[in-house]
Amino acid sequence: MYRSFLLLCLLLSACAPAPAVVVQTIPSAAPADWVEVFFTDPYAPTARNVRGGPDELLARAIQNARSSVLMAIYDLNLWSIRDALLDAHARGLDVRLVVEANNQDRRELQQLIDAGVPVVLDTGRNFMHNKFVVIDGYEVWTGSTNFTVSDMYGNRNNLLRLRSTALAENYTSEFEEMFTHGLFGENTRDNTPHPELTIGEVEIHTYFSPDDGVMDALVDVIDSAEESIYFLAFSFTLDELGDALVRAQQRGVEVRGIVDDDQINNQGNEYPYLLQNGVQVYLDEPDSNLHDKVLIIDRMIVVTGSYNFSSNAEFRNDENTLILFDEQLAGIYFQHFQLLWALTQK
Repeated sequence: MYRSFLLLCLLLSACAPAPAVVVQTIPSAAPADWVEVFFTDPYAPTARNVRGGPDELLARAIQNARSSVLMAIYDLNLWSIRDALLDAHARGLDVRLVVEANNQDRRELQQLIDAGVPVVLDTGRNFMHNKFVVIDGYEVWTGSTNFTVSDMYGNRNNLLRLRSTALAENYTSEFEEMFTHGLFGENTRDNTPHPELTIGEVEIHTYFSPDDGVMDALVDVIDSAEESIYFLAFSFTLDELGDALVRAQQRGVEVRGIVDDDQINNQGNEYPYLLQNGVQVYLDEPDSNLHDKVLIIDRMIVVTGSYNFSSNAEFRNDENTLILFDEQLAGIYFQHFQLLWALTQK
């Protein structure tokens, strides 16, 4: 029943009339009411008009907020998000932002500052590369998507909406570390309240870079694979992850992946190494960026977040990563992978 519903929605047939956003995103039929998954589509009919993207769902969630909206973002120029934040601030909610200083000149961000929204800028040498929102201490939005026109409407990305007080405490703790205490990069603390938690029957591990050892966790989950590994990568320069994928390939695990074609000439890119060692890896479709950072293990485990498979993400930048142990979520991400894989074969 679950798979049939999702397929019907993807084909936009036999479903009840829905907002245009369904055309732009792939909302899950949700393994439970605590999670929804969305994928951006630069070729959707409404994308050229900058309409119908996941940002509209996030904006609606912000508009429905009752007490607080905490946002840690690398970049922002979406007027839908700006307007929702301005409205929340005008309603007297606790609206606060942490933003990478390199993007502080964005007009939309300056409009928030001018309206009195408290904003803390990361002015350090490394990037505050997070893309997460915590609403009312209960709802977390995260994934690979920057809150920009190009990422919501021009690139391939994923966005998760999760409802859990414990998970929200993890992200709120990380937010306050940056906003209240001014700790970024190598100065951050390993103090996540619930690094491993369960929602329903789904186990979730939360990691924040650069203090939580994300690379070791990803190597462990890759080494645990018994049947298949599928990956989507914007930047891939971590030797340890490349070696882990090759080891999996050599022990008979099916390993397939897609990497962004604009990144393969970066120094230390793993693409040639993976090819040379028999891993099926292709470049993404032209004219858009593959900005996902995803691993799917045995179609049972999903890794996603802001963490590129790079040394900067591991050792320097502020990032967030989730490892989710759930077959239905893995199935949703696998369908996304299959769609992009088919496009590489044309």
